[in-house]
Amino acid sequence: MVNYTNRVMIALRDRLGNLISWPDEMERRRISASFAEKGFPGCVGLIDGTLIPLSQRPRDGGETYHDRKNRYSYNAQVVSDDRRKIIFLFAGMPGSCADITCLRKCKLYDQLHTGSWFSAEEYLLGDSGYTPLPRLVPGYRYSSRHRDKEEFNNCLAHARVVNEHTIGVLKSRWHSLRELRCQIKNRRCAKYAMRWISCCAILHNFLINKDEWTEEDDEIILEPPAQLTETDRQAYVKDSPEARDAGIRLRDRIQSICLAINRRPGGYLNRFQDFI
Repeated sequence: MVNYTNRVMIALRDRLGNLISWPDEMERRRISASFAEKGFPGCVGLIDGTLIPLSQRPRDGGETYHDRKNRYSYNAQVVSDDRRKIIFLFAGMPGSCADITCLRKCKLYDQLHTGSWFSAEEYLLGDSGYTPLPRLVPGYRYSSRHRDKEEFNNCLAHARVVNEHTIGVLKSRWHSLRELRCQIKNRRCAKYAMRWISCCAILHNFLINKDEWTEEDDEIILEPPAQLTETDRQAYVKDSPEARDAGIRLRDRIQSICLAINRRPGGYLNRFQDFI
């Protein structure tokens, strides 16, 4: 059974692997126009991490897979567009790793500095678990005493909910991602698990092109943001000062544009204030 399953997954990746691909320039323009309505012109994707629980403790180095939810898991970095399509996926890092640590291990990290995947003024949006980079705009970690920062975080969360729904739909469609029932005994088993995760994402994108998912179709579980540990905070110094400064300048510029758009009559912040 395992051999047949493995053959099917290999066939899926060979035939449909292109369904997970970075958008071309024309598609990025369309995505940017969609997010511009929410106050984020230039945004071409949303990034977040999610935990893929394991049913058993991995044999080698199992303690490193023990996550904040007291389970053993993998950390998967998911980048989605405005239509819940996954445009980049990186999985395989232990669940104990912070999102920014996992991001540094994948090829997207270099692209967020000076990569060819982005045109001028394009960037990704992330939560406060990430650090500012030349092509990455995260939320503020401490914003309760600053009105502008708090309102910017609210607008950011409003835009980023699409990524949360993408991950929720992915796990609702493929319940195996709520707990992978395979024992990670060696490198071969780890590759099998990574292949399984990537095939679920491929099929997710395939179905995105075929139908429209609604929350009534199944229960969508949204994960709370991860709490940073002291080790995670110390890891931020690994980014070069130049990259952090460029990221901070980009976030300041996007924040001013975002607040100007969403503070207009009928904007999100006015509707949000009326609601509360």
